[in-house]
Amino acid sequence: MTDAPKKMIIGSMAASGLVAVLALVDMIIGMPFRGSTVMDIMFLISAGLVLFLCWDAWKDLR
Repeated sequence: MTDAPKKMIIGSMAASGLVAVLALVDMIIGMPFRGSTVMDIMFLISAGLVLFLCWDAWKDLR
């Protein structure tokens, strides 16, 4: 059962990485969301925070 936290952290990192990539693509070419730049910046900030928290949790598991 010790594998579950590691899988959850990796899944969270993958999801936040995907959100960050999609927000960057939306800021650069205007696709896929066609949203405002403010929301894209908010998505990038939140993805960065989640990535930081995942990295910190990963260090605690070692």
